[in-house]
Amino acid sequence: MHTIVIGGGISGLAAAHRLLTAGVRVTLVEASARFGGKLWSGEIAGLRTDFGAESMLARRPEGLDLARAVGLGGELAAPSAAGAAVWTRGALRPMPRGHVMGVPGTAAALAGVVSDAGLARIARDAELPPTELGEDQAIGRYVAARMGEEVVDRLVEPLLGGVYAGDAYRISMRSAVPDLWEAARREPSLLAASRTVQERAAGRGDAPAPAAAGSAAPAAPFTGLAGGLGRLPEAVAAACRAGGATLIAAAPATGLRRSEPLGWTVTLADGREVHAGAVLLAVPAGPAATLLAGVAPAAARELRTVEYASMALVGMAFRRADLARLPRGSGFLVPAVDGRTVKAVTFSSGKWGWAAAQDPELFVMRASIGRFRDTAVLEREDADLVKAALGDLRDAIGLTAEPVDTVVIRWPEGLPQYTVGHHARVARIRAGVAALPGLRVCGAAFGGVGIPACLADAQRAVHELLSTVPPVAAPGRGGGAAGAEWGS
Repeated sequence: MHTIVIGGGISGLAAAHRLLTAGVRVTLVEASARFGGKLWSGEIAGLRTDFGAESMLARRPEGLDLARAVGLGGELAAPSAAGAAVWTRGALRPMPRGHVMGVPGTAAALAGVVSDAGLARIARDAELPPTELGEDQAIGRYVAARMGEEVVDRLVEPLLGGVYAGDAYRISMRSAVPDLWEAARREPSLLAASRTVQERAAGRGDAPAPAAAGSAAPAAPFTGLAGGLGRLPEAVAAACRAGGATLIAAAPATGLRRSEPLGWTVTLADGREVHAGAVLLAVPAGPAATLLAGVAPAAARELRTVEYASMALVGMAFRRADLARLPRGSGFLVPAVDGRTVKAVTFSSGKWGWAAAQDPELFVMRASIGRFRDTAVLEREDADLVKAALGDLRDAIGLTAEPVDTVVIRWPEGLPQYTVGHHARVARIRAGVAALPGLRVCGAAFGGVGIPACLADAQRAVHELLSTVPPVAAPGRGGGAAGAEWGS
């Protein structure tokens, strides 16, 4: 069997890698000039820095297993600094514990971030009758109705904003926080539902997995890679090439059609055509809709309803000698209600030991800017975004130093929005695509935007393809660089 994977982000690369382990011949085409999508490590002041995702959940196996499969198991690195904060109501306040995406198990858990009046409003949730959830709810609206708007504005929204750059009052509770959704359907209060989720997580042993075979577990629930998480797609791409895959960059797919007797033809922007028995789309919703319009029009229509948020990352390198004091902790989140430009700041050189070791005289930070439908701020010039980030840092941590280097990376339409009804929408898309033999979709638009979730979705899509179009064993199957299995 020959399969074409369209899209060279981590979902597409992981799908290609898994197909190779099953003995499938793979051609992967990517529209941009590089592979990796939103996972990318660049340079600032000569230092390697992540300008996309910088960490992944360590309690899920998919990312760790893939890293090990491509030879990066020994490079997994836990953060060297903990202690994130929330910059709200004029002060940096320690990130609370005892909550599920900002929804607390007790009112006291949010003391310091939420006002006394807000804490009293949270406590009243236990006195309210159960709320009918229906098929879905916007998490912000549901939590506000049960606990008050302050907990949403001060904690739920910035935490969700760090994942989706979205609006808590529009994001689906069922899709974004499924464990809490299920618990809230059964428990008498939202406080009880949050406690149930936390207790189950503790009972499952949802602790970070070991950084490498035989090593101790990282202290944090997240892990990165020494040298940056951008190394992961680079290593997967290399393993795919070594395993015999054909990887083609700067080759946008512009057409998809059925080929007789039982196959597919993908047309590239330069006029080339690639033929295969199966196709896996691992691209954002918009490009997927365009490709599917002629073969799965109902799925294409649903895909066009998936909205995206754009964002920018501002990297800044400072001389440590110029900093009056080094920032403490890993960084901070910023609620939209406080009216600041930045929505999050990471103290990269403080958070990652490998980052600090590159040059002990420099300190790198990065600021995230951009929320859903807030297009005006991202229309500003790079220099204006740097100036805005420095201004917020001055107010937040007293920064007065000038950076020795800055880099602005923009991610237009980088994060899919899981709005109310997303779960049902995804089911309709998958059903429409699955009606066609040898065709599947996967990626961040469907089952989760985090790296492990994207990898799990790639696994699901590959499994379904292999179940419907059985592969033919390839010579040397399992003996190449891509031969190691990952995930379960």
